[in-house]
Amino acid sequence: MAEADDDGTAVEELLGARLGYLLKHAQLRLNGHAGPALAPFGLDARELAVLAVLAAGRPLSQLEAARRLGVDRTTMVALVDTLEGKGLVERRRSEQDRRRNVVELTERGRRVRADAENAREAAEREFLAPLGEKDATRLVKALQVLIRTPDEP
Repeated sequence: MAEADDDGTAVEELLGARLGYLLKHAQLRLNGHAGPALAPFGLDARELAVLAVLAAGRPLSQLEAARRLGVDRTTMVALVDTLEGKGLVERRRSEQDRRRNVVELTERGRRVRADAENAREAAEREFLAPLGEKDATRLVKALQVLIRTPDEP
């Protein structure tokens, strides 16, 4: 049921065609699916994103991982501290450059990441199911285009 304001106008009538409103509320609904799916693993979506980036190739420094995720250094330190406290990542000296520290998944972190990714994917499929497979694929591709297109100066 649509929420109405004081004069009885439904919020969806006022804002339902605004992209910002739609994206925000779609994100909130997606979080409503993903949060419970990740809870058994003791993770939230941001923490899983960190694990995914760290698992995707060569060992990264915190700064490199922060750049890939688009987060500031302070936020990244807090995320890594949390994941380290959960036994999912560890910091260590780089074998290539002893002046540099890298962050890597622990064995437990690799297992938890894999299982949590499966749960995330299932939650996303459930969230997108009302669109049907074709439209869900189109939505994801359209969003990928929007986030990869550089802003014009």
